[in-house]
Amino acid sequence: MASRVCLVHYHEIGLKGKNRAHFERILMDSIKAALAAFSVSCCTRISGHILVTFSVAGEAERALEVIRRVPGVARVSLAYHTNREPHEYCQAAVRALGSSGEFSTFKVHAKRSNTDYELHSLDINRLVGAALCESFPDKLVRMRDPDRTVNVLVVQGSVYVYAKSIRGVGGLPVGSAGKVCCLLSSGIDSPVATWLLARRGAVCVPVHFSGRPQTADTSEYLVQDIIRQLAPAIQIGRLYVVPFGDAQREISLACPNNLRVIMYRRIMYAVTERIARIEGAKAIVTGESLGQVASQTLENIMAVNEVVTLPVFRPLIGSDKQEIIARAEEIGTYDISCETAPDCCTLFMPRRPETHAKLDDVHAAWEAFDHDAMIDALVENVEYIDFESSSYHRPRSLREVHDTLLPRMKRLSDR
Repeated sequence: MASRVCLVHYHEIGLKGKNRAHFERILMDSIKAALAAFSVSCCTRISGHILVTFSVAGEAERALEVIRRVPGVARVSLAYHTNREPHEYCQAAVRALGSSGEFSTFKVHAKRSNTDYELHSLDINRLVGAALCESFPDKLVRMRDPDRTVNVLVVQGSVYVYAKSIRGVGGLPVGSAGKVCCLLSSGIDSPVATWLLARRGAVCVPVHFSGRPQTADTSEYLVQDIIRQLAPAIQIGRLYVVPFGDAQREISLACPNNLRVIMYRRIMYAVTERIARIEGAKAIVTGESLGQVASQTLENIMAVNEVVTLPVFRPLIGSDKQEIIARAEEIGTYDISCETAPDCCTLFMPRRPETHAKLDDVHAAWEAFDHDAMIDALVENVEYIDFESSSYHRPRSLREVHDTLLPRMKRLSDR
């Protein structure tokens, strides 16, 4: 009796040469972590694929959607696993094609990965094709652009047959490209930017600037909802929360009205860089899109950038709002981001923010308040909450190793 399994296909990992096995191991670990709620009995590499088997019937069908969301997965197929007996895999092919949905044309594509099986690929094509023509006499065989392709993979003493595949998110597995700190709000853009970096293999450590105590803490809970929405395919290990409201009030009283936003962002970048160095992160990630709002003009981006030395990645810089919304809907964060929540982005905002800041004016405003003391105070009072994650590794000793950077860390309490 054929059993249902998931066959994971990858593209970019296959080009990694001598490092390919390393990336495959990370991808297998990511898949196992994403399927923690399933009865996975095996997750192993077979002939350029990753095979996932289950000990409970019916779970392969449910796991398909979870696996496709894991970064590094180009495509995932729901396959039948059979012995190398022609009648078994021919029967599996009939079942696979029959359950693949509506179709008018089909073809068979067989592949034999080792030569210890007496039948060649063409022989398998003929056998399976004959069985399908007999079972579906009203359907046509078409070798170019058919509605359905029945794949027959002979590998390591077994045969895997599938006609149903769904596209994955692609990219590289999380944990293969180092760690980054992401400025994460409860808005639409920054969750998409975080997802895009995770899709490129980065371990994302979000930093959320809350308007607390000047505003309610609603945005903090929305950010946690966003993190849970990205899971289990993308697992965030720790969320840092910076109560920023009082600092914004101090800046609003000390600085020219039109330069407030730039000052806010310079402080946010500086604090995030300190957290990034504690975490061992190599870059800062933001959800900025060129020209979308006043703070995201070239002049203002340059004025904010100069306060940090780490690279700042802006994966959305060339995207328009509709493109970003479409991606947010795809990853499931859009509805959460549409919920109304007061946060630091709307607190003490000027009526006419500067869109083309001059560096001399920015430097003068920066010296109008004790920015170093403010950064120290914000970093000292950072809060955090931890989530389940297999790819995130916590700093070994925040107090002893990084005492000059972060005297104490306070766990985000349940409010």
